[in-house]
Amino acid sequence: MESDTPADLPALLRSLRVWDVDLPGFDPGAAPADPVPLFATWFADAVAAGQVEPHVMSLATAGADGLPDVRYVMLHGADRRGWQFATHATSRKGRQLAERPYAALGFYWPARGRQVRVRGPVVPASEAESQGDLHARSTGALAAALVGRQSEVLEAKGELGRVSDAAWERAGREPRTPVPSWTVYTLAPDEVEFFQGDERRRHVRLRYRREAPDTEQEAWVKELLWP
Repeated sequence: MESDTPADLPALLRSLRVWDVDLPGFDPGAAPADPVPLFATWFADAVAAGQVEPHVMSLATAGADGLPDVRYVMLHGADRRGWQFATHATSRKGRQLAERPYAALGFYWPARGRQVRVRGPVVPASEAESQGDLHARSTGALAAALVGRQSEVLEAKGELGRVSDAAWERAGREPRTPVPSWTVYTLAPDEVEFFQGDERRRHVRLRYRREAPDTEQEAWVKELLWP
């Protein structure tokens, strides 16, 4: 019986190197008490290192059925409240977040051999904040939001072209057009993990964990994890 896997795929996979760059050091003992300043530092370092699209992150969600989903979205901000992203409330991820408002984010910056993982409850922003986020973005972002229908079945590619052309025309003519389904979400983390790769596989993993996640106390516990 023939395999569906090309014969050269295993060899190709084994031939690939990981982190073919000079990896930076990371002293977890010097890490700040709060994860957001460290994230901002690592993010700026990834940008300076030439990392392609460092603001793109994986977003994992699950709906009422408990089955996981993952996709890539753009980071819209990170502050004391948490990490922000946006989507249509009517999209698959929007519906899943309504059913089960908990998610996980993943950043991978191979130019520095680094990952950041974040997970926690997700809260939607107000309509005013969500529309302000949308209207601060490009004409293309507004046009895409006006197209809407995210995750719905597309009967024909030509239909997308027609709707998209009309959305671009309207976005250029009415740059403050509201899109009621557009929603900014904030993931307020229970845990944030920073991973620094090491050539000898002595990877450094530093986890921030909320000591009292059900209170307003901003206390974090920092702990090292085995790689």
